[in-house]
Amino acid sequence: MAGGDPMPVVPSPAAPAEIGAAVSVWLLLRAFASGCTAMTGVEAVSNGVSAFRDPTVTYAHRTLTAIVVLLGLLLAGIAYLAGAYHTLAMDQSEPGYQSVLSQLSAAVLGRGPLYFVAMSSVLAVLCLSANTSFAGFPRLCRQVARDEYLPRAFAISGRRLVNSVGILWLAGTAAILLVIFDGITDRLIPLFAVGAFLSFTLSQAGMAVHWSRQLSGKDGGGGRLGHRVRLGINATGALATGASLAVILGAKFVEGAWITVLTIPFVLALLKLTKRYYTQIDRQLIDEGPIALDDLTPPIVIVPIREWNRLAERAVRYALRLSSEVIAVHLTRLEGPDGEEDAERLRRRWEHEVERPARAAGLKPPRLVQTPSPYRSIVAPLLKFVLQIRERLPNRAITVVIPALVEAHWWDHLMHTRRAHRLRQTLLRHGGPQLAVVLVPWTLEEPKPEAVIAAEEPRHRARRAAERRREQHAAK
Repeated sequence: MAGGDPMPVVPSPAAPAEIGAAVSVWLLLRAFASGCTAMTGVEAVSNGVSAFRDPTVTYAHRTLTAIVVLLGLLLAGIAYLAGAYHTLAMDQSEPGYQSVLSQLSAAVLGRGPLYFVAMSSVLAVLCLSANTSFAGFPRLCRQVARDEYLPRAFAISGRRLVNSVGILWLAGTAAILLVIFDGITDRLIPLFAVGAFLSFTLSQAGMAVHWSRQLSGKDGGGGRLGHRVRLGINATGALATGASLAVILGAKFVEGAWITVLTIPFVLALLKLTKRYYTQIDRQLIDEGPIALDDLTPPIVIVPIREWNRLAERAVRYALRLSSEVIAVHLTRLEGPDGEEDAERLRRRWEHEVERPARAAGLKPPRLVQTPSPYRSIVAPLLKFVLQIRERLPNRAITVVIPALVEAHWWDHLMHTRRAHRLRQTLLRHGGPQLAVVLVPWTLEEPKPEAVIAAEEPRHRARRAAERRREQHAAK
């Protein structure tokens, strides 16, 4: 009915001449190292216990038991069929490559419809198995990032309640490895096997240490017996996985395991450097005392302007709300040596349209300071002006109010110099702790906050749509 035959429909490739030679200890160790990789994957259950519903431990035990039973049956069946049909593993880099499962399926089922059903099932299982890493790795990164051994972006959940940064990092790294190793999984297995069995060994050894500490603090006989049993199981597991790790390192070192051996210390060093970085920041920011309210003098506000227009007017008006000491700074020669007429025109407009209205309103008029910029630089002259004020008044706070256009389209970035953003970054980086920078925006298009809220909160959008439908139904 299946279309197969006790004799293979598709003959297996001919065995190399050295197959009939005596089996050496080294060959057995290499076979053991290759077979150990079949055990990898079962750790996904223990890593994802938190994803099970209550009682989590019970369901995790059942799932792990089912995986072990299925894994044993599948390995036994594949080993039996491979021996019966003399199926050999083919080199993935050679033309006409077929996996062992493909050869066995063709031998048992033929090339009929059931063969393609079997191969499609294998493909579906492989696709689902890839989801294991994309579910477990971001969760692991989240826990490590919460302990500040990874950048904090790994601990932030995205809009879809997943750790987007971890998923993107895993996808990018996997793509790079596939390109480097030409998509041949046999070359990737040594890298994975070393890390997997190292984690097995460390987890088993850690649990053995845990039960040993529990034994040292136990007085009851029943509790001590249970702890001894668990200690024996974990100690045996640590020895077994440690021996397997040693065999894999010896057998697969030249085939790529050396990459993992060099990468793990490098990653550990990066984790420690990340932790040290966050520790230094926390040490600078921690403040357990009450807020200091002794010096709340309004700051000196500096407003860099290019010309007098509606954007500059908005920035000056905002500065007057912050302090009565406002200084507008205009850089002459910024567009070249022929800018004296523009500077003189700005001085006249400033006197008529800023100083006189301010005096009429009973306010201290903002001052206009014009300083040359012979090298057409906007950052250095303003930073020098800020440093001069700080030297003259070291205890006063300084605020720089920068008028800036808000680009709405990609072509807007091509039409403007973005000097305001560069000035902001430089002042924040080198202005000192007493300097604050404020951007006063001028939007080129009408703001649409509702569209942003709807795009960022799909549930809110769906809820509003449902409310509108109910209102329309009630109106009918």
